[in-house]
Amino acid sequence: MPAVASRRFVNKVVIVTGAASGIGLATARRFAQEGARVVIADLHLGQAQTAAEQLKQEGAADTLALACDVSNEEQVRACVAQAVQVFGSLDVVVNNAGLMTFKAITDLTGADWLKVLGVDLLGSFYFIREAFLVMKPGGSIVNVSSIHAVETSPLVSPYAAAKAAVLSLTRSAAIEGSARGIRVNAVLPGAVNTPMLWENPNIKSGAEQVDRSMVGEPEDLAAAVAFLASAEARFVQGAALVVDGGRLGHL
Repeated sequence: MPAVASRRFVNKVVIVTGAASGIGLATARRFAQEGARVVIADLHLGQAQTAAEQLKQEGAADTLALACDVSNEEQVRACVAQAVQVFGSLDVVVNNAGLMTFKAITDLTGADWLKVLGVDLLGSFYFIREAFLVMKPGGSIVNVSSIHAVETSPLVSPYAAAKAAVLSLTRSAAIEGSARGIRVNAVLPGAVNTPMLWENPNIKSGAEQVDRSMVGEPEDLAAAVAFLASAEARFVQGAALVVDGGRLGHL
């Protein structure tokens, strides 16, 4: 595992959702590099186990792979409970798991909306609620929103709406979290070099143009998330940090 300058999360327990690949895996790796005990929560248990083993081989202090459908509140409750049972506490939650669909508004059904909202919005809510119940003062939650919450493109209205709602949820949770000594913030990724970007039908069709100079790496997002979760950001509460290489300014 490559060395990093900081060891801000030694003995801290961190849950990262959607952590088997992409931004989630890079974020889990960053926390592990900084000494955290990391829970790899993902819809696919096999992939989560592979990711957890990979981090262990790279030198992670400890990892735990858990299957979790973030849209299922009972599974979220069980995930948090197991993390606390195994590691004894919970210090950080990163709500990264996301779902994006591509349909025109006229083709969307209520079921389409509920599927996306269940993962992209309710998943964050479920984890925030459970974290509030077990976290001690000093805990931190980071929600992964998107620049689609601010500027968007065709065919992704449920995703854009959900990510905008995540920003509102972040503000509300930050207000209620303050009384508990828990900080809640959000990051808004732009174009990030993951399969989710390059398999995007809007990108493939050219409906949405991507300047390659504004495509970040998952590690760029991981660094921003780690900062928001760390004590260095102790005075940052309810913030929405855009991490997009300037892309939003060009849309």
